[in-house]
Amino acid sequence: MMQSNETGSGHGAGCGERLRLAREAANLAIDDVASRLRMPTRVVRALEAGDWSQLGAPVFARGQLRSYARLLGVDIEAELDRAPAAAIAPATLVSHSHTPTYQRVFEQVTRRAIYIVMTAAIAVPVWIATRPHVANTVALQSLDLPETPAGGGASPVAAGSDAPAPRTPVAASMASLQPPAATGATLSLAFSGDSWVQVFAVDGTSIEQGLLAAGQQRSYAAGQVGRVVLGNSAAVQVLHAGRPVDLAPFSRANVARFTLSSDGSLAPPAN
Repeated sequence: MMQSNETGSGHGAGCGERLRLAREAANLAIDDVASRLRMPTRVVRALEAGDWSQLGAPVFARGQLRSYARLLGVDIEAELDRAPAAAIAPATLVSHSHTPTYQRVFEQVTRRAIYIVMTAAIAVPVWIATRPHVANTVALQSLDLPETPAGGGASPVAAGSDAPAPRTPVAASMASLQPPAATGATLSLAFSGDSWVQVFAVDGTSIEQGLLAAGQQRSYAAGQVGRVVLGNSAAVQVLHAGRPVDLAPFSRANVARFTLSSDGSLAPPAN
């Protein structure tokens, strides 16, 4: 901010003349005064010449004149008081921290987007890592088996009728069904852990299919079973004609598959 130094220049010239005469009377050079006051030589010359334009604001020039007068023991306060100082206008403050509205909105959206991305980057791997590798639940399947009339009576569907015979859906788990052990059974299954079981008849029809839990048992009569599939075979004990069966020859990846021949012996399924 530029200030006018014209005001008081005449009084400055008078003060400067007195200071020059006092310096010469004290037998001091300008360089000696500059060294003692620790100010440039040009400033000392400007003070003696009354040229305040080189000294900045009037308040600085007055201070330098007082310092020069104290060095030489000269009283110049009367001259300085008669020299009115120019009014110093306050500096205009310009804010450099103002942020436009669009920039604030953009920064807020950016921060939220970064937060969402970082949260997803942490949460998704954790969720994937904690998922069970083997599903504990098995979807139920509908097995349509013909409903056998009780007592061997005639079918309720009239001859020549186009209506199909009623069929009963059976849950694949078969957990609630406990078929009675047949007398003279040749194949028995005992479960010490959960196992997915598929039992097929000789003609290929499904006898039982589902997830059997630990502690359950199944028994099948001679000639009833044609093929068996046992998941988690390590948790299944197979008895054939009352004797334990080693499932190792029939197992692969902990799944046992075997067939029962017409003479009741166990054999791997044909490819």
